[in-house]
Amino acid sequence: MWRNLVAQAAYQMAVLLTLQFKGESIFGVDEAVKRTVIFNAFVLCQVFNEFNARKLEKKNVFEGIHRNKLFLGIIFMTMVLQVVMVEFLKRFANTERLSWGQWGACLGIAAASWPIGWVVKCIPVPDTPIFSYLGLKSKKLVRKIVQRVQ
Repeated sequence: MWRNLVAQAAYQMAVLLTLQFKGESIFGVDEAVKRTVIFNAFVLCQVFNEFNARKLEKKNVFEGIHRNKLFLGIIFMTMVLQVVMVEFLKRFANTERLSWGQWGACLGIAAASWPIGWVVKCIPVPDTPIFSYLGLKSKKLVRKIVQRVQ
């Protein structure tokens, strides 16, 4: 699970920070549209990553997806609400309408989480916990942390 979290977080941070600092020149837009692109890309990354989170150790995240109606309903409603938020609730959400190309770029950025997730799942996970290499057992580490907090 940790490898998936770290990989997706690193990817999203890299992309979103790139958009933050170079988004205006990449898309040729003003600050308000850039903020909307960042917001939209962020939300869509979360939606697309939900597919990766369905099956943490399976490479085919779409296996049996048609049987999970609740999951599909949640994805569908999230996407509908995102479109409504970006395109129609300008004053409420402080967003700007996006062009088809900008929507496509956001979807492409988000969809990249699928192949990244697949590649990351190909990395073997060691049977030995990482703390053991540091000479610590996870229970001892947790006790030490709890004692420090108290």
